[in-house]
Amino acid sequence: MKATTLNFPKPSFRKPGFRKPGSQNLGTKRLRSGLIGGALLALICAPLAHASPPHTPQPSLHVQAQSWVEVEPDKATLNARLWENTPALSTLEESDSSALSDARERLESRASELIEKMEATGLQRNAINAGSLNVYPEHVQGSRNEDGEHETLQRTRLERPITVELTDLDQLSEVLDALIAAGVNSLDGVQFDLQDRDAATDEALVKALEKAQHKATLMADSLDAELGHVQRIEETQSPIFQPRMMAMRAESDSAGGQSAPASDYSPGTIRIDAGVSVEWALKGPDAPGRPDSDVAAQE
Repeated sequence: MKATTLNFPKPSFRKPGFRKPGSQNLGTKRLRSGLIGGALLALICAPLAHASPPHTPQPSLHVQAQSWVEVEPDKATLNARLWENTPALSTLEESDSSALSDARERLESRASELIEKMEATGLQRNAINAGSLNVYPEHVQGSRNEDGEHETLQRTRLERPITVELTDLDQLSEVLDALIAAGVNSLDGVQFDLQDRDAATDEALVKALEKAQHKATLMADSLDAELGHVQRIEETQSPIFQPRMMAMRAESDSAGGQSAPASDYSPGTIRIDAGVSVEWALKGPDAPGRPDSDVAAQE
């Protein structure tokens, strides 16, 4: 008799819910891929949604201007010097202390006389400043010796500077005459100035700003635009103030010991320069509106 073989199904021991890798449902795969892709797209697009549009610079007008004022001085300073010398001696000789005392007494007497003459012109005592005493040695050329060479001599000079300040220029001529009459050894000119410098420099600065305003308005009108608010102001040149010097020098040691009459001198004027740089915003339908639009004017 032939044997019969029976085949039974192999029992499965998989846990409930277990699936082999790769056996997931195709619809589940697509759903999961869609969720991940949507999340990434949202992260990428979020910053772009909140970004502001590109900024377009506002058109502007930049102007530079310079101006100046000329003012008449109302103050003058006179500088003079008085000096006395001791006798010139050979460098081999001993100096005489009494000669130094005598020279100082002569100098002090001349300085007192000078101050009295200045006060006689109507000047106040505080307008006259007698500086401190200066003492220093000097070498001068002596006569020729037996070898035909000039001998070098030494002496001591005692000097007092005198400064006179005038706030009434009508007194200038009289004061100069008094200084010369008092026998000053050196008159080192006159310096003209202003009692109130700030007012003059302010005026120069205001004129420069007014000139910049005029130029800006003219340019804007020519471009059918309108000036907006001021965006920036700078000084391109601080007000320059230079006191006017009048060259005048009279020394008793010069030929003739004479100087030009004081009436030949006039103070003239003092010029003060200033410069500014101003930037305005432009507004109006016809104002240049392209990016980085800027209209500039410079002297």
